[in-house]
Amino acid sequence: MEVLTAPRKEIFNPDDMSKWLKSEAYQEYMGFILAINEAVQGKKASSIQLNDRIVKVVGLLDCLDRWIDEIPPTEQPQRFGNKSFRVWSQKLKDESSNILKDILPEELHYTIPEIEVYLTECVGNSTRIDYGSGHEMSFVIFLYCLFKIGFLTLGDQAAAGIVVFDRYMSLVRKLQLIYRMEPAGSHGVWSLDDYQFVPFIWGSSQLIENQRLPPKSFPNQDIVECFAKDYMFLGCIKFIFKVKNGPFAEHSNQLWNISGVATWSKVNSGLIKMYKAEVLAKHPVMQHVLFGSLLPITEANLQKQ
Repeated sequence: MEVLTAPRKEIFNPDDMSKWLKSEAYQEYMGFILAINEAVQGKKASSIQLNDRIVKVVGLLDCLDRWIDEIPPTEQPQRFGNKSFRVWSQKLKDESSNILKDILPEELHYTIPEIEVYLTECVGNSTRIDYGSGHEMSFVIFLYCLFKIGFLTLGDQAAAGIVVFDRYMSLVRKLQLIYRMEPAGSHGVWSLDDYQFVPFIWGSSQLIENQRLPPKSFPNQDIVECFAKDYMFLGCIKFIFKVKNGPFAEHSNQLWNISGVATWSKVNSGLIKMYKAEVLAKHPVMQHVLFGSLLPITEANLQKQ
């Protein structure tokens, strides 16, 4: 694929949603979510072997993290939306091509104009200084693209879903806290989380068949502290404990309800259904997603599935 189409907006109004839901992009994206979901099942972070390619992608995220330290928040009267995020975001836009050249072999450099769009979109919106599930989706698409172009291979799926994605989570949490980013389209107490969704899916898959840590254990802060480094779901809960006060059942009611589900397998399948309905089928999220050659909006031929 020598000529790539720069990713562009394709979903302008609610009527365009059917085009997305019937598209090759939807099939590919959901297929990728499920493939990583299967690859990470039952695995903890400390058991994952890292190869040079995974180390390079983690190094890219480490670089973005260091930039936050170099661009401290501005003193300003507004509580939320620190304007220094715009400086950080502009640096990413300016440097994205170069940092991708550093990790990709030269024969894949032709893909950078398409891939870099998903990298610059995955950290939040610099105008509104907010972050939500659409930005998270851009990072999943960025990972998907690294597989699609052949930089990452089948054997890298578990490392991408656990190690790389968790490093991304650390980066965006730091951005959210340092620059006081607002949740994009927060649904309040009844949503899963103000900012994230995918780490709950892949994180619940990691815990399938884990007898020591049943779903009812995760609202326990001591358990979370012990196991957060190995299990992404518990890492998400640890961050919620850090940023929210009061009884868990009140500030995270949806998650509290999930802790009552009998098995992680049921939690996982329920979250996948919820993600399809609450994120992928919602126009306010999907209107911001960009489509190009690697993730085409063309109608899927479902006969070949």
